Amino acid sequence: MVEKTSRFLNRPVPVPEPESVPLSLYVHWPWCVHKCPYCDFNSRACPGGLPEDDYIDCLLKDLDGELQWVQRREVRTVYLGGGTPSLMRPESASRLLSGIRSRMPLAPGCEISMEANPGAVASGRLGAFSEAGINRLSVGVQSFQDPQLRFLGRIHTSRQAEETLGEVRRCFPNWNLDLMFGLPGEDLELLKEDLSRAVGCGSTHLSVYQLTIEQGTAFARRPPPGLPDPDELCDMADAVVSILGRAGFRRYEVSGYAQEGRQCRHNLNYWQYGDYLAIGAGAHGKVSTKKGVLRFAKHSSPGRYMDSVRRGQGPAHFRWVADRQLPFEFMLDALRLTDGVPRVYFESRTGLREEAIGPELDEARHRGLLVDAGDRFRATEKGLDFLSDLQEIFLI
Repeated sequence: MVEKTSRFLNRPVPVPEPESVPLSLYVHWPWCVHKCPYCDFNSRACPGGLPEDDYIDCLLKDLDGELQWVQRREVRTVYLGGGTPSLMRPESASRLLSGIRSRMPLAPGCEISMEANPGAVASGRLGAFSEAGINRLSVGVQSFQDPQLRFLGRIHTSRQAEETLGEVRRCFPNWNLDLMFGLPGEDLELLKEDLSRAVGCGSTHLSVYQLTIEQGTAFARRPPPGLPDPDELCDMADAVVSILGRAGFRRYEVSGYAQEGRQCRHNLNYWQYGDYLAIGAGAHGKVSTKKGVLRFAKHSSPGRYMDSVRRGQGPAHFRWVADRQLPFEFMLDALRLTDGVPRVYFESRTGLREEAIGPELDEARHRGLLVDAGDRFRATEKGLDFLSDLQEIFLI
């Protein structure tokens, strides 16, 4: 390992070897049909005359600038997120993926995911996306109840969701369905019905989230009435784990449930503190170098982003992660995994020795939030229930 002097430990510690850290690529599509009131992602309603071709050009030029950080490292997963990237034409997706392949080596069997929404993907396009190279889809259904869909500002109906999922099932052997709970007017029986329909639609992976009111959203400015109370939410959360478990979906992450071998490999790389390049408006990336861990972000405005790429200006922001910030960064994601992560990842991916967080590990164990799991760091059931408290212990 390469050595550096760390003021955090006041003695030499190893720097991560970049080639040993898995690498992914995130591609951000910033447009939707319209902005949902609960959404705090970098997305906005489509403008008239979407600059699709120019945006794809900028994505590839942006990637050219990112290659300096990774040389010829192999990419294990690619994720097209947003926004609603299924709004792009399949030929644009094909050109984008061809451009990525010509610039970076993709691993055999590379997972290439795309987010899609019912009502925002034209009939017949899904097969064309598959032919373009997309091999995993993530479908934002959110609910199978029309009143709840209207409340969420979704543009599809329950019937349209079912029709879209039928086409997804025909085109993709591996796909995710997003579902939300804790919606106004929702009770435990409605949630059970949604879970039953989600399980029955043929997906291999389910992401099930409780509605949260995020700052800067329309719901934050005008909180919705009729939300379930805390006791109801606890019952709902328990029902999700129980019902999906009986249906063969194992909870492997706080909000992620998968059939055997169908975990989202791209998200696993995030949670295991892997590296990821990021291109597109508002995209955030993280790479390991021989100098340490580098984080960067692109301009969030699509227009400003494209202007900056054309001018060769690079990321809007970047910073080297300080040694004292590394334990929290690592644990913030790693402890979301129900199986935890191998202990050796802490040293090999942060460059810090485990002794650096000895007092914090002792505190977490003493409070019953972290379990001694041999060669792994793993949250207890209590730790998963009080995950924010567990993660905050590692703010050093």
